[in-house]
Amino acid sequence: MTIHIGAKPGDIAETVLMPGDPYRARWAAETFLENPVLVNEVRGMLGYTGTWRGNRVTIHGSGMGMPSLSIYANELIRDFGAKTLIRVGSAGGMQPQVKIRDVVLAMSCTSLSTPSKGIFRELNFAPCADFDLLAAAHRAAQGKGIGVHVGNIYSADVFYDERPDLNEIMARHGVLAVEMEAAELYNLCARHGVRGLAVLTISDHLQTGEALPSADRQSSFGDMIEIALQAAFS
Repeated sequence: MTIHIGAKPGDIAETVLMPGDPYRARWAAETFLENPVLVNEVRGMLGYTGTWRGNRVTIHGSGMGMPSLSIYANELIRDFGAKTLIRVGSAGGMQPQVKIRDVVLAMSCTSLSTPSKGIFRELNFAPCADFDLLAAAHRAAQGKGIGVHVGNIYSADVFYDERPDLNEIMARHGVLAVEMEAAELYNLCARHGVRGLAVLTISDHLQTGEALPSADRQSSFGDMIEIALQAAFS
């Protein structure tokens, strides 16, 4: 048990999927895991542990933004022995070839700042995914016939961004999508020597203004969960 996670020793699996929304964690656990058990509900941040094809898996919410994710990822790694952490969440498309419902696998992450900036100081550290997880997720997405893109993403500090010039610069340099958590996850995984990956579903698009209808979100996000699970245990 830690300050933010009320799980007991042994309650958390070595493989953890981390959606931002705790209610999405509950939905994913009840939909994809066998015998899911609630192992955390401190401050409403839900975590469940069950099995997928005989493999123990925890699905635990991270909250919104890098500071929130940093709290949970640190405790999951340091106090509960998590070895593989996969962010599963939504993102906004930034390139014309990245379509609504496509999946983006974050090979690397761009950011203005992260909670780790105090450690890196003047160093512009480039956080990146675990290659084996990345390659396995790519195979899984192709096997499902899903539109999949691999490359750089942007982890933002704010949701209501008022820097269109910055978005234009990133789009010009091939950044595929924007979200709010992956860069810090990759920093922490590098620091602690564990595996990290972000598997993201495009729910809206910054260039076209398209957005995934709420009724379609659950089925599209399900593909993302399956890709993450297959990648973790390939």
